[in-house]
Amino acid sequence: MYAAWYDTSGPARDVLRTGHLPTPTPHEGEVLVQVKASGINPSDYKRRGAAQVPSESRVRTVPHSDGSGVVVEVGDGVDPSWVGRSVWMWNAVNRNGYAAPQPREWGTAAEFVALPVTCVSALPDGTSFATGACLGVPAFTAYAAVFAEGPVKGRTVLVQGGAGAVGELAVQFAAQAGATVIATVSSDGKAQRARDAGAHHVVNYRERDVVAAVRAVAPTGVDRVIEVDFAANIRADAEMIQPYGVIASYSSTSAPEPPLPYYALQYKGVSIRTIQVFTMPASLRTAAVEAITTNLKNRTLRPTIAASFPLDRIAQAHELAESRPNGNVVLSL
Repeated sequence: MYAAWYDTSGPARDVLRTGHLPTPTPHEGEVLVQVKASGINPSDYKRRGAAQVPSESRVRTVPHSDGSGVVVEVGDGVDPSWVGRSVWMWNAVNRNGYAAPQPREWGTAAEFVALPVTCVSALPDGTSFATGACLGVPAFTAYAAVFAEGPVKGRTVLVQGGAGAVGELAVQFAAQAGATVIATVSSDGKAQRARDAGAHHVVNYRERDVVAAVRAVAPTGVDRVIEVDFAANIRADAEMIQPYGVIASYSSTSAPEPPLPYYALQYKGVSIRTIQVFTMPASLRTAAVEAITTNLKNRTLRPTIAASFPLDRIAQAHELAESRPNGNVVLSL
């Protein structure tokens, strides 16, 4: 089968290769999926470029955790009715280190992938494979950030980075659930993307004072903040959150060990929740799958796709994804 892989860290065009590898066989509890689309997340290109991981400790890695396709074979213990179903999938690449005895370093950037049946869900009729490839990491993260602390109906939710892959879906989830949604963005194009997702108020942080703009909408503060860069925004978040509000953060790109304005948060009794999608508890993941499926059927979960590339142009696809385009980047197989 045709596949892409890397076996050392570095820039996309230096380390990504394409060619033929053996087609995997599904083991007990697994399904074999013929991949139709493969999604690229920041975790995928960051992992590929992780210079801190010695190259000699790498195993051959077929990248990408998320994707969609059609089940063509099942392993022992799996209901045969899965065969022929269109599915979306997640956690295709095992995150358990690089030197595991039997590492699963086989993601969705290949014509076929075998993975546990617990990591796939039926793709609703009318949902494109490209959309299915954009759900795993972004949709699970967005769901947990919005709902892990309970319903948001009647509440005010601030989505920092409301036009990102996670932010866009967080806006859609929160708006559909009855929240008043404020989104921050960095350009006019991204402002429109956030509005199309359902944001009631949009703030371009390059042009306006975010704290003043948010306070104009929510004078007593927002109930919940969905945070894309904890280090960059925590001081502003502490000003904008209302007493006993929740800050749900899924990244701290600008600084991995940020200083914390402790008393500004403690005086308000603020809760900080961090989101880690790859280790999400089963109960939360089950609830997320149900919500994602319902919203897909209702056409209310709509990730924006900026570009699609064939598998043999994976290096260009990674480079575009790393440039933070206004939408998701996928591979079509």
